[in-house]
Amino acid sequence: MNLFVFGLGYTARHFAERERARFAVVRGTVTEAERAEAIAAETGFAMRAFGPETDDARIATDLADTDMLLISAPPGQSGDGALARYRDAIAASRIGWIGYLSTIGVYGDQGGAWIDESEPALPKSGRSKGRLEAEEAWLSLGYEAGKPVQVFRLSGIYGPGRNPITKLREGKSQRIVKAGQVFNRIHVDDIATVLAASIERPRGGAIYNVTDDEPTAPQVVIEHAAEITGLPLPPEVDFETADLSPMARSFYGENKRVRNQLIRQELGVALAYPTYREGLAGLVADAEG
Repeated sequence: MNLFVFGLGYTARHFAERERARFAVVRGTVTEAERAEAIAAETGFAMRAFGPETDDARIATDLADTDMLLISAPPGQSGDGALARYRDAIAASRIGWIGYLSTIGVYGDQGGAWIDESEPALPKSGRSKGRLEAEEAWLSLGYEAGKPVQVFRLSGIYGPGRNPITKLREGKSQRIVKAGQVFNRIHVDDIATVLAASIERPRGGAIYNVTDDEPTAPQVVIEHAAEITGLPLPPEVDFETADLSPMARSFYGENKRVRNQLIRQELGVALAYPTYREGLAGLVADAEG
């Protein structure tokens, strides 16, 4: 089997590297040609430059030689670029599994309530609205072309090199407090497990929440990271006065608790890191924090 990835970023690269033995050839895209060359040298993957200003001429041929397609690149202001440019090529290909990485942000604010995949998507931010539109477009392609498209709604991603311990060590952590606020998280290795399980059990039109078991206040996770590493704990900062980017601040405008039973029941997934405690402990044990 050959894998093609639109947007070989942190999550997709982890999946492709972990599951490398599954694929005869791995091809992927990033937006810059220089970065594509660097990743190719590091991984042995066949990399292409693809973005608003770039479009490698080999991609159409690549797609004709692809069995599994993963879309990790976010949509742009005018929609999903990969689908806009390569819809016909994908529809005509032999591709037998398509995975679209989305976000639990499409559910919008739920006031802290528990929700599952049956909850209607009511995205609040422009980014999440774009994600929902892209989900619908890829699912539509699947129905029309007879290809199994699966949507994976991811919660806050963390893992090696991208986690609260790393931020504490770099002095970039903030212990922001907003009363009643909780977030779900998911370790990047558990995402890879879910994708691999879906390849084994494809179901066209499926939507899965890919998230941990325990939505938790963000400051609690930072406190635990400091406790198990002995790193200095940053002072509490009230959300209203915190120095946050507009994107970071928007995350706090949504509050929900997301259930993950479907990946367990349908795909047979057992999370290696069901809560932040196991996830952070694993990072410390592997000296990857």
